[in-house]
Amino acid sequence: MLRHCTDTQLTLWLATSRACDFALQLNTADGSVFSAKATRTEQIQVGTHCHIQLLHFQLDSPLQEHQYVYYDLLDEQQQGLTKHIDGLCYQGETQPGYMLKSRVDNLLHGSCRKPHHPSSDGLLEVDKLLARHRHSDSERPAMLLFSGDQVYVDDVAGPTLWAIHQVIQKLGLYSETFAGATVTCSDQLRESSHCYYMREQLLPKNKANEKLVERFFGGARKPIFTSSGAHNHLICLAEIVAMYLLVWSDTCWQWVDLASGRARIDDKFKARYDKECLAIKDFVAGLGQVRRALAHMPTYMIFDDHDITDDWNLTRGWEESAYGHPFSRRIIGNALIGYLLCQGWGNQPERFDELLADVRQSFCDGQIQAQDSLIDQLLDWQDWHYHLATTPKIIVLDTRTHRWRSESSAAKPSGLMDWESLSDLQQQLIGEPAVILVSPAPIFGVKLIEAVQRIFTFFGKALMVDAENWMAHPGAANVILNIFRHHKTPPHFVILSGDVHYSFVYDITLRFRKHSPQILQVTASGIKNCFPAGLLRWFDRINLWLYGSRSPLNFLTKRRRMLIKRRQPQGQPGVLYNNSGIGQLCLSDQYEHIQARVISKDKTVEFK
Repeated sequence: MLRHCTDTQLTLWLATSRACDFALQLNTADGSVFSAKATRTEQIQVGTHCHIQLLHFQLDSPLQEHQYVYYDLLDEQQQGLTKHIDGLCYQGETQPGYMLKSRVDNLLHGSCRKPHHPSSDGLLEVDKLLARHRHSDSERPAMLLFSGDQVYVDDVAGPTLWAIHQVIQKLGLYSETFAGATVTCSDQLRESSHCYYMREQLLPKNKANEKLVERFFGGARKPIFTSSGAHNHLICLAEIVAMYLLVWSDTCWQWVDLASGRARIDDKFKARYDKECLAIKDFVAGLGQVRRALAHMPTYMIFDDHDITDDWNLTRGWEESAYGHPFSRRIIGNALIGYLLCQGWGNQPERFDELLADVRQSFCDGQIQAQDSLIDQLLDWQDWHYHLATTPKIIVLDTRTHRWRSESSAAKPSGLMDWESLSDLQQQLIGEPAVILVSPAPIFGVKLIEAVQRIFTFFGKALMVDAENWMAHPGAANVILNIFRHHKTPPHFVILSGDVHYSFVYDITLRFRKHSPQILQVTASGIKNCFPAGLLRWFDRINLWLYGSRSPLNFLTKRRRMLIKRRQPQGQPGVLYNNSGIGQLCLSDQYEHIQARVISKDKTVEFK
């Protein structure tokens, strides 16, 4: 996977079956050849036959922008990538490649990729686009931005969990022991009769964590949206690592026999297992193309809740329950370790130098050591967010670990960012002519849905409706809106978001301001997920009735000083577009000419 790239740096993420020493070779169209040794090499052994590799190369001389560059990794025997990996290159080429573009005039973005959802995988559209336009400066996107829920560790299909356990055995991924659980180790977890579709029963049943059982694993009904799918929630680190290997590459699926897993499934879940098998087989069929696309496109990521667990840090009460028990703390921590190793590290490797000693210490001598100590450090880590020195500047927000917790009630939603982190954001914005802001959750959401969430929050039921929107916490809402109203704020904003499983585009300006900043919010969700279609149509229709441009109800919302114009998805009814795919943003010096679209399997929809 191609990660952080500049004119003098190249970062690659990969997983190998043994420790390797790689050298980088670059070939440009004019015949120039560059070679470089990795200046940062992290090889974290997470199993007998599994090493997570993060290679960061510093080039002696800068690459020219807007030219196509082929790259190869040479091992100790001077064998390149294509000697080890079939299907990595596009037709007629012998090496993968990329194009450096510090001016972001074209990018792809999306969120929410659930393998067993019946819709098509939007990352396949990335591969198709690169197959046509990878050499074209004007048509090729500069990067791919994932804005959350790249994996669903809390909502796993039975066949996927069976595949995960086969991969663990094949690669010898390290086992671990648990405290405060009815199973004492990860090996015992896999042998448990409750391992598949019944994992909520594995939590200890005592008064100290009754709330944890209900909130974290109970699959509590959420009548407005969906029900939690926590019955196969991943628990141990080996499961997390195997999940990443299975959702980004087809390699490990060659060792998987889904049919053999049916014998382990309780009779009442066999029909569900069979149905999920069909969706998983369709997902696996496209993974070769997904891996090829990710090897050709600089990719950046940030977590949202499903990368760790549903409703992660939603309320102060949730945090007190989840972190107050050693087993649930371990589960959350394992997902965070997985995010660090397989996602976060590649965004900007130098930001994680302080963590390296603890990570190495935890993975040594063929086992996991000091695991809880590493988890404690990751839960306290303050630097998951980052920014890119592109034009325009890209600022990626961490809206999960800097929460503004409610002091009045443990059941009220926390603000997505606290006052300190929002103040730091404002300092990042001052003096910038234009900014691309990545917020996993939309800053400007659908007012009707936010109103429903506010009603449930009033009755202390924020967890039932995922009341995770910027307007749910008065302090966070006022500060983020004041940032847009500040006289030194950039005159041009683009907000990229996801999370909600549907797509929409808003143009936002300030009411009663002669020289208002121009704000474009583009929400693209999901890559492989959708909102219940009938319910969304009603939400869309009622929202237009109640909160139309002339509705007095707008003046009862926190955004009453904002004028929001909705762009229409061409050829589609309503404003909210419900189809899985990948978002594409084509920037222009003239704000009104910025193009936003969603590319799906069967159509491309522009928002006008």
